[in-house]
This record gives sequence, C-alpha cells and structure tokens, in this order.
Amino acid sequence: MDLHPTPEGWDPAAALAAVKARVHVAEAAAGRAGSGVRVLVATKTWDADAAVAVVRAGGILVGESRMQELEAKAPALAAAGARIHVIGQLQRNKASVAVRWAECVQTVDSARLAERLSRLSLEAERPLDVMIQVNVSGEESKAGVHPDEALPIAAAVQALPGLTVTGFMTIGLNSPDEAAVREGYARLREIRDQALIRSERGSMGLASAWQLSMGMSQDLEWAIAEGATMVRVGTAIMGPRLASDSHW
Repeated sequence: MDLHPTPEGWDPAAALAAVKARVHVAEAAAGRAGSGVRVLVATKTWDADAAVAVVRAGGILVGESRMQELEAKAPALAAAGARIHVIGQLQRNKASVAVRWAECVQTVDSARLAERLSRLSLEAERPLDVMIQVNVSGEESKAGVHPDEALPIAAAVQALPGLTVTGFMTIGLNSPDEAAVREGYARLREIRDQALIRSERGSMGLASAWQLSMGMSQDLEWAIAEGATMVRVGTAIMGPRLASDSHW
C-alpha cells in the first residue's frame, strides 16, 4: 500500500485557513453567515505523517475511504486527536475497522450494512454515528440509495441499537454545470428537511438527522448555497494526487 508522503513545502495551516476562508465567504453569500459549516479533510492516499500534520494544524475532522489505509493510519491519527469519519464505500467484511476507529460512517447505503454496524457497535460497546448516503445524481458510478428510498432506510437504521442517524451524505454530480450540481444538493436538503418535519410531527424518529455532508474542493460553494453543514475537502488542502493514483 503506497501512500504519499508529506508534500514538499506544504503548509497545512495555510491550506486549511484558505479553505475555511472560502467557506466563510460562501456562507455569507448564501445568507448563512456564522452557520458553522464544518470542514472535513479527506486524507485518503496520504501517509500518516501528512494526515497527522493537518490534524495538528487544526483539521481535526478527517475522512478516510479505504479500511486498509484507515487501519494503518488510525493509531497515529487518534493519538493526534483526530475525529475520524468513514467517507468511502464500506464493505461489510471491513466494518469492524470502521467501528473500532471512526466516530461516524457517512456511507451507509443498505440495511445489511447498517445491521452489521449495529452488531459490531454493541459488541464493542461503542455507539456509532451514521449518515445515509444518497445518490442524488443518478450516476451509476456513484454509490448511495435512490432518493425515494432515503427516508425509509434512514428510519430503519435509526431503529437499530447502537446507531444514531445524524444526517445525509452525497457525492455531487461530476459536472461543471452549477445549476445541475446544485439541483442534486437541493434534493438532499429536501430529504433532510422532510426527515426533520416528520420527526417533529411524531411520524418519524429522525430528529438527530440534521447534517448534510456534501460538497468537495471544486464545488463547496455550491453545496453551502444549498445548505451543506459539512464539506469534504481533499485536494484543496492536501494537494493533488498523482495521475497514477486514478484507481483511488
């Protein structure tokens, strides 16, 4: 497993500050100044030293995608005070790694995965936050449940012991078309709003599902305009991955 070392000349504090400045400007432009959109740093493909450096610079919320990589880096990340989220597609046979190290799995997209996480969470006596991943773009290359299935699955997952559904996550449409990308993000916001409205009325137990994890380096402004509470940023903070890493 080859991982990138700390980039030469990289200043993680400056890179993180630049992204947070973008977030603050986007919040103000959307009429959401001070709304507290959080930045999750996607540290996949970077080695433990690089990941720890960004944590020590203030990026304590980190996201990992591959469980083999998480297992290798997690002890150093945990020692540095990182709060780890799983943001890549999770196979059930790797779920134990997620439960051991992560505080949240953002990519729950099936009842079977949720049931596995629930069992492991109870065995470890370690409650786990989860998000429901929704495929709002309809692209076959993207994981996630169909938007029409998001609320029923979220309700079923919330009923499982050991798990708390804290919101919904999506990977935006891969397109430079702002209107099209924002349409998908707006769809996720509508799903979240319905979960909260129905919970307030007593017909659904998803009062904790208020978070929207959406938006990345290239489109975080569009996501914030549509209500994102968390953006997942890799390249803009860690730097570009090599072309040979396309398999990631």
